[in-house]
Amino acid sequence: MKEYLQYISINPEIRFGKPCIKGTRIAVVDILQWLSSGMTHQEILEDFPSLKEEHIMAALAFAAYREMYIKLSAA
Repeated sequence: MKEYLQYISINPEIRFGKPCIKGTRIAVVDILQWLSSGMTHQEILEDFPSLKEEHIMAALAFAAYREMYIKLSAA
């Protein structure tokens, strides 16, 4: 279930502790923003050759897992 964790690291010294793809400074949020702006997986992989398809899928899985635990509070 949590195989994606092998691709994600959180280090306070890198990108202010944002979850990143291991061995890069590419944050999960970067990948999510690229996807939401309409970039395809292939375009991301071409623009960032250090990434692999598994990294994109790991970013999506990480975000989905975190989303399950977000609690909304009434404002």
